[in-house]
Amino acid sequence: MMAMTAGNLQRPPPVLPRWASGLALALLLPVPSIGTWIGLSLLPGQPAGRAIFFLAKVWLVAVPVLWRLLVERRPLSGSPPRQGGFMAGLWLGLGIAALILAVYAWLGPSLLDPEVFRRMGVATGLHHWPVYLAGALYWVSVNSVLEEMVWRWFVVERCEALGWGRWSVLASAAGFTAHHVVALRVYCAWPATLLCALGVFVGGALWSALYRRTRSVWPGYLSHAIVDVPIFALGWRLIRGGW
Repeated sequence: MMAMTAGNLQRPPPVLPRWASGLALALLLPVPSIGTWIGLSLLPGQPAGRAIFFLAKVWLVAVPVLWRLLVERRPLSGSPPRQGGFMAGLWLGLGIAALILAVYAWLGPSLLDPEVFRRMGVATGLHHWPVYLAGALYWVSVNSVLEEMVWRWFVVERCEALGWGRWSVLASAAGFTAHHVVALRVYCAWPATLLCALGVFVGGALWSALYRRTRSVWPGYLSHAIVDVPIFALGWRLIRGGW
């Protein structure tokens, strides 16, 4: 999937009214939470739930792509990392991953109920290791790229177009966190949900700040992918009760 930035093009972007960016955010932001709630909570494991979850993912990508092509009337871009940022992304990813493992070792046994994860794993088919591995590989290699494209490029730049400046970092992190809260609440009680949501928010804010510095989604993706690895490893441990 091609990611996009405004900083790597030859011609200046068209001048759009601020309300247009507000409309774009209104069309985008609620959909991942709705799709996640239906797919994981209302209709888990059912064909309709899977279809709606999938369509929400398609919508999440389609809005930025169509905005780029039809509203801004500019070609897609590979988001070239002309300002570097990969070392920052690497160390940021390793630091967050280590923190996740440390917090899990400290608080995980008291906050997370493996039986809930096992039940949801059976309901969604994720208790089969080939299914889980395929899902993990997709989330690390594809979904993380799409999330960086959506939440860092599109949402950050739409918030900047609204005049929010540095506040766009927090705004995009809040939007990024919202659907994760919906997903976390399926598996976790409120204390664990809030703790994990705080981690998601901080990670999203750091990746948004990295995007604003580099104007490329790839350093953030490197960090994001590294962080996803221990998350999926711990998820498997909870679903199967061991490694």
